[in-house]
Amino acid sequence: MSTSPSRVFAARLAGLPVFDPAGDQVGKVRDLVVVLRPGGLPPRVLGLVVEVFGRRSIFVPMTRVTSIDKGQVITTGLVNMRRFEQRPTETLVFGQMLDRRVRVRDSGVEGAVYDLAMEQARNRDWVISRVALQEGPVKRFGRKGQTHVADWRDVEGFDALEQAQGATHLLAALEEMRPADLANVIHDLPAKRRLEIAAALDDERLADVLEELPEEDQVEILGNLDSERAADVLEEMSPDDAADLIAELPPETAEALLQLMEPEEAEDVRRLMSYEEHTAGGMMTTEPVILPPDATIADALAHVRQAELSPSLAALVYVVRPPLEPPTGRLLGVAHIQRLLREPPSTLVGGALDTDIEPLKPTSSLEDVARHLATYNLVAAPVVDQDGRLVGAVTVDDLLDHLLPENWRDTPSRTDGSIRA
Repeated sequence: MSTSPSRVFAARLAGLPVFDPAGDQVGKVRDLVVVLRPGGLPPRVLGLVVEVFGRRSIFVPMTRVTSIDKGQVITTGLVNMRRFEQRPTETLVFGQMLDRRVRVRDSGVEGAVYDLAMEQARNRDWVISRVALQEGPVKRFGRKGQTHVADWRDVEGFDALEQAQGATHLLAALEEMRPADLANVIHDLPAKRRLEIAAALDDERLADVLEELPEEDQVEILGNLDSERAADVLEEMSPDDAADLIAELPPETAEALLQLMEPEEAEDVRRLMSYEEHTAGGMMTTEPVILPPDATIADALAHVRQAELSPSLAALVYVVRPPLEPPTGRLLGVAHIQRLLREPPSTLVGGALDTDIEPLKPTSSLEDVARHLATYNLVAAPVVDQDGRLVGAVTVDDLLDHLLPENWRDTPSRTDGSIRA
């Protein structure tokens, strides 16, 4: 690893692209794996946790890393593609060491760890050699305490693995992650650390992350929030995801949370919970883009530009008679985003409708939904009740979530490489 700097600060590795020798990107760095050693010996860095395409984390031993430089990591290309599973003797740098309260023995300085430096020893092993800490209470905003960098041997506090730990510096290192990527990182952490990170996220960010987590993680995190905050987080989730999560809770807990939610939000969730799980009604969202026929193309385009809309929800505008909240007035048709982009902005959206596609019913099965989307080359479709009123929309991502096995996030790739050392 002669092209690598002699000392590398771990936080700078977060999110760095990982390449094979041919220059093809393998994934991104999500964490470092170390082994804590007795007698004050610096921890040995075993390797990197790398998120590969498909949102799965794998382990890349340091022996497979040939370069860490210029904003990238280069490997030999021979890596094990099995999903990373942390062993009891291993510690995650970002997941378990950042934000830990430690003390410098000689000076008595105490603070929270915000970074760690690793360097290569004479035997070519990488070890954690320096600890960067920030004095005073940890704050994401406002004035920060004085910072210090100390030798690993002079710092104490990392042996207290069960102590309470914040998440400020970890979240700072992972701040730019998409919710799905952050969910993948959280899923791989020990349960205690997952809950600490959930406590540090704001309601909207936590809701986005929960939507991407497996059900068991969702239930675990929500169950450890106080009831008021749990209800607030559920309100920030899309109604279909909130309904799926609430359905996994004990009935008395579910009812208590629904009572704490805003009445309109709770009503949407209750309506979705009334449908069978594997039907269009059970997987649809009640928050598509809905407009009256006298809205203009400009109005429609302004609505689909909203950043919080998924691409599949932004692909269609649903045009209905008032009222505009589901269940709406009668569905008149849908307007495709491609058609909207071809029309003058002042044109009424009612003049750009596709009225030939038969809507789905809430009772339509998964197979019916899949066949419908495939037949008409759609990424979303309206769902109407027996009176032709729009009650929601099914998107292709909702369909895939229900068609894939429950543990699809943890299913290893068929591609396999070298065996983890």
